[in-house]
Amino acid sequence: MNYDVIIIGAGPGGIFAAYELMQHAPHKRVAVFEAGHALNKRHCPIDGEKIQSCIGCKSCSIMSGFGGAGAFSDGKYNITNDFGGTLYEYIGKKQALDLMHYVDEINMRYGGEGCKLYTTAGTRFKTVCIQNDLHLLDASVRHLGTDINYVVLENLYAALKDKVDFFFDTPVQTVKRLDAGYAVVCADREYACDKCIVSVGRSGSKWMERVCGELAIPTKSNRVDIGVRVELPAAVFAHLTDELYESKIVYRTEKYGDRVRTFCMNPKGAVVNENTNGIITVNGHSYEDPAKQTDNTNFALLVAKHFTAPFEDSNGYGESIARLSNMLGGGVIVQRFGDLIRGRRSTANRIEEAFITPTLQATPGDLSLVLPKRILDGIIEMIYALDKVAPGTANDDTLLYGVEVKFYNMEVEVNERLETCYPGLYIIGDGSGITHSLSHASASGIHVARDIAK
Repeated sequence: MNYDVIIIGAGPGGIFAAYELMQHAPHKRVAVFEAGHALNKRHCPIDGEKIQSCIGCKSCSIMSGFGGAGAFSDGKYNITNDFGGTLYEYIGKKQALDLMHYVDEINMRYGGEGCKLYTTAGTRFKTVCIQNDLHLLDASVRHLGTDINYVVLENLYAALKDKVDFFFDTPVQTVKRLDAGYAVVCADREYACDKCIVSVGRSGSKWMERVCGELAIPTKSNRVDIGVRVELPAAVFAHLTDELYESKIVYRTEKYGDRVRTFCMNPKGAVVNENTNGIITVNGHSYEDPAKQTDNTNFALLVAKHFTAPFEDSNGYGESIARLSNMLGGGVIVQRFGDLIRGRRSTANRIEEAFITPTLQATPGDLSLVLPKRILDGIIEMIYALDKVAPGTANDDTLLYGVEVKFYNMEVEVNERLETCYPGLYIIGDGSGITHSLSHASASGIHVARDIAK
C-alpha cells in the first residue's frame, strides 16, 4: 500500500502532525502506525486489589497506544521555551511559542474548554524562591487533568479516524530508503510512502537509536534525569499549587554544584507505575474532576547527568539504576524521608503509621542502596531547600518513591524543518531528543505537517 505520508507513532507529535495535514493537505493519503492499542483499548491491569504491581504486558497501556505516554498523564501543557525541550533552537523562539499556543487552541476546541491557564508571570513566589536560593522558571501552564486529557484525545481521534488510516498494535520494525521515498517495514508487509515522519517518543529510544545507526543518521549523546517522586499532604504545597498549579523550581547544590529540579507536579494526585522497556519506574497523575482527587500532592525531584567521552550510553546508566531498584523491591521502592536521613530502611509498619496514606502500593525499602550517593545527597539538599518555601516538605513522613528516571533519546541531527540528512524523512517529538514535553512534541508535529503541506 502506498501513502503520501506515513507517521510512525500516535503520540502527541504524530497526532498533531496528522491533524494539521488534514487541515492543510486533506487530499494526501496519510497513515499512522502505532505499536500500542487504540485509546479505548488502553487499560492497565493494576487495580490495587487483585493485581497490585506490573505484570509486564506485551504492550504497556500506560506508555504506548493512541495518545502516547501522555495519554494518562495529568495533561499539563507548558507554554514556554524555558523548559520542555530545545525546539526553539531549530525553528526560532517566536515560532515555537506560536505553535504551542496553537496547540492550546486545538485542545480547547476538542474538549479542554474551561480548563484553567496558570502563569508564573508576576507571582510573588518568584521573589520568595530567589530569597531562598531557589529559582522558579517562567511558564504558562494549561492543566487538562488526566480525565479531560482523555476526552480531548477521544475527540481528536474521532475527527481523524475517517480521514487517516490508523494501524494499531502494528510495531514498525525498521525504515528503509527507496529510490523515491521510504518503506515502513512491519511484521506482515511493507508500506511505501513519499514522506515519513518518525514520532516514537521516549519509549522508542532504543528503536530510534538502531534505525539511526542503520541509516547512518548522525546523533549525539543526550542526558538522563534520575531521582525520586515525592508525595506529601496537599496542604504543604497548596499556597503554590493553588496559584501556579505547577512550579518548576531549580536548585544548585552546595556540595557538588549539581542542578536539582522539581518536575511534573500533581496537586491532589496519585503516584503510578510506568513500564519502560521492561523496567518499572514511577510517575504521577492528577485529575480535574474533584471526585477523583486525593489528599496528597506528588512531584519528581530529578538530577540531570550529562556524560562525556568515552561514555555515551546515558540511558543505559539510568536503566541500570532502575533495574537495581526492581531487583531489590520487585518494582518501585518507597521510603519515609525520616528513615532515609536516619540511615534505616522503611518497613511496612512505619509506612502504615505515617500521617500520610500512600497512593501507590510499593515495597518499603532503602533508597540509599539504589541511588548513587551524589544524586541522593542532591535530593536531600533540595528537600531541605524546598522546606523553606513550603514548610513541611522535610517532615519525617514525606514519602519518596524510587526510582524515577526520565530517559532522553540520542539527539538526532535535523535541520530547521526537523528533516534528517534524507529529504522527506522527519524526526519529531521526544523521540528526536529535541522535545521533552507534551506541548513541544505537539508543536513539532504541526511544524513538520505545515512543511509537508507546502
